[in-house]
Amino acid sequence: MLLATDIQYGDDSAIAAGVLFSSWLDAESAQTITRQIQGIEPYEPGSFYKRELPCLLELLSDVDLNALTAIIIDGYVMLGEAQTPGLGMHLYEAIDRAVPVIGVAKNRFADTPKDCEILRGDSQSPLFVTSVNMPLEVAKANIAGMHGDNRIPTMLKKADQLCRGNVLA
Repeated sequence: MLLATDIQYGDDSAIAAGVLFSSWLDAESAQTITRQIQGIEPYEPGSFYKRELPCLLELLSDVDLNALTAIIIDGYVMLGEAQTPGLGMHLYEAIDRAVPVIGVAKNRFADTPKDCEILRGDSQSPLFVTSVNMPLEVAKANIAGMHGDNRIPTMLKKADQLCRGNVLA
């Protein structure tokens, strides 16, 4: 099972969403999960993970990690050319390295290596893919091959819409 995640923030709360699906090619989810989280930490520049990681861990409390083959996050596993740990690496460590983590970001982080970019559909705007415990080329191929004709794969779009309170058919 694969899990795509996303989080939407309010003033002092967040909605974490997860979309479980069986195959990289799936157009339909097997299950969706949402969690409302109160008492969110304020954004701290340079330490985004401190705000986001507790939300992801709360969401994962509803998931059997042993059943997962990968977790896809909205963000980076490693940051820039220096490969500084990002949200995905902090998640990977927090779950005791149990499941590979793939980061898919819509915006470039400073000094992101060119080999992290993929183009999907007719879009000329790349997605930026990073990973841990899965070779980057495999992670990129998996994301590039996901269902959906547009820049954002269907399951990632579903996670985004779910955390925003919208349910896609």
